[in-house]
Amino acid sequence: MKGLIFERSVPRFLAARVVANLAGSGRGAAVGPLRLTDLSEPDPPGPEWQHVQPLMSGICGSDLATIDGASSRYFEGLVSMPFVPGHEVVGVLSGQVTTAGRSGLSGAPTGSGPAKRVVVEPVLACAARGLDPPCAACRAGRTGRCERVAVGHLAPGLQIGYCSDTGGGWSAAGLVAHSSQIHPVPDELSDEDAVMVEPAACAIHAVLSSTARAGADILVVGAGTIGLLVVAALRHLVDPRSVTVGARYEHQRALALDLGADTAVPGEELGRAARRRSASFVTSRHLSSGADVVFDCVGSAASITQSISLVRPGGDVVLLGMPSSVRLDLAPLWHREVRMAGAYAYGTEETPDGPRRTFDIALELAGSLGLGRLVSARYPIERFEDALAHAGDAGRRGAVKIVFDLAGGGRREPARAATDLNGPAT
Repeated sequence: MKGLIFERSVPRFLAARVVANLAGSGRGAAVGPLRLTDLSEPDPPGPEWQHVQPLMSGICGSDLATIDGASSRYFEGLVSMPFVPGHEVVGVLSGQVTTAGRSGLSGAPTGSGPAKRVVVEPVLACAARGLDPPCAACRAGRTGRCERVAVGHLAPGLQIGYCSDTGGGWSAAGLVAHSSQIHPVPDELSDEDAVMVEPAACAIHAVLSSTARAGADILVVGAGTIGLLVVAALRHLVDPRSVTVGARYEHQRALALDLGADTAVPGEELGRAARRRSASFVTSRHLSSGADVVFDCVGSAASITQSISLVRPGGDVVLLGMPSSVRLDLAPLWHREVRMAGAYAYGTEETPDGPRRTFDIALELAGSLGLGRLVSARYPIERFEDALAHAGDAGRRGAVKIVFDLAGGGRREPARAATDLNGPAT
């Protein structure tokens, strides 16, 4: 079965970096350590593990950073090679694939009973690693902060898709997941909705773990997939007084408004919009006041600098875009007593109704908002170079989320039709 594998090769890693810098993100796949090959199904590490056959698997910013040779050396001890990428996955459990290759379509399933779709919560925390007692973070439900992602009976790996023992979503051979990582998908969700659950969970965790509250003024820097999902989470889970988004492309601004932003402007106009909203003046290139919380969904030195300049004294900057080595002037962070925090993954969130799994909230949001409309294009795994180039240039090409379709081009339609603001997926 065909799949993509990422192998350890410093020369190819460096070659990918050069090509990506010259030709654009995603283009490094042609010369880098990623290759298409025949793969076997991974063996379940224990009785609580199940095989998952992917239907769709998304391409995210962290995947592109890896493919482009731009990921931080910080991760070297937290992954194991070779690994099969792909952690945004909707699939079916082994033995539950229909003869048509897609659950819910005509054809009898190869296993008993109707095919049941699942999404995979990819973080490889204590439960998946067979560690008992779990670490303090896992005991508190903060599995994204697990202290033991490099130990246990699995090879090191932050998540499925970065671990040599589990497989990943970019393969027809599938992956294995622990029972604690498997979430059933409601029938009313399309496959496109379901493949958006994992990135939606990242956005939900960032919003609910921040100081964003009703009555707050919020800025979102960047409107790719994660920025748009932050807008949706803010409006539908927190409902602040205002949400202002800086987005480079027109289709991103339209989607941001549709998902709940009050204002969406080109990135270079975000400072002016924030100044009007907060009735601020500019001093030393910073606003005298500013937003209560700024969500940086880009992760570059320029975006972080902009975020710090637009938050009020005593406000918060939340980093969702994955930064690598950046050079920053942190004097305003000190002088204005600004708090800056990262937001990674998910686990259990504190809500007005009590603790809830982030993925449960994300499944609800994906269904109620029809987040599958953010899926702009689907590619077979054999066209991985085209898919990664499209993902790396998604904004300019009027796209948002690019996915691999592992089910041969079939689609499971939702019970209700979601508005598609990007045109038909291809």
